[in-house]
Amino acid sequence: MRGICKTAFSFFLGLNIGFIAAGPGISSPGVSGNSDAASLQEVTEARMRDTRLPAATPVKVEFSRSWVDAQPEAVGGDELGCLAEALYFEARGETVKGQFAVAEVILNRVKSERFPSSACGVINQGTGKKYQCQFTYTCDGHKEVIREPRAFERVSKVARVALDGLAPKLTKGATHYHTTAVSPRWSRVYTRTTAIGDHIFYRHTWQTASN
Repeated sequence: MRGICKTAFSFFLGLNIGFIAAGPGISSPGVSGNSDAASLQEVTEARMRDTRLPAATPVKVEFSRSWVDAQPEAVGGDELGCLAEALYFEARGETVKGQFAVAEVILNRVKSERFPSSACGVINQGTGKKYQCQFTYTCDGHKEVIREPRAFERVSKVARVALDGLAPKLTKGATHYHTTAVSPRWSRVYTRTTAIGDHIFYRHTWQTASN
């Protein structure tokens, strides 16, 4: 009988020693493991601090081909397709900065009540009507054919970044532009905002965008 009691006492004592020894071992970093055990809330908060993911780093746009080439493939619907096509035919020979500036003009028009409310609408405004198209390539009588796939891939990435609102503002709210090779009549009355590459940018006497 004494042997049975002794065995039971040893087993009970072992359980208590094991429980006491295990207690401090589960404490999280920054939480005390002494006899004044941390509350469940403190443990939870400590674990959350330990596992919190770092904040996402904002995209920093660089106006270089190497930066554009490093971006993921551009994916999107009609708006991306229309903007990419416009950049291809209007600005594929421009610098990357110039391409972003042209994209900005188109999106400034989208924001304005004076123009259609989509990129496709802005780009195709007046198409098919003599002397009324807003973008020459849409009514020059030539079929739009993408002959430089590499250039189209690049401008598609530029279009994606612009549509996502990640590009810094460049044109001070411009809604119009022309190449340095021409001098349209409207350029004498509109407000010139900047010149980038082979394009000069303007806004009307009214400003249509906050940038």
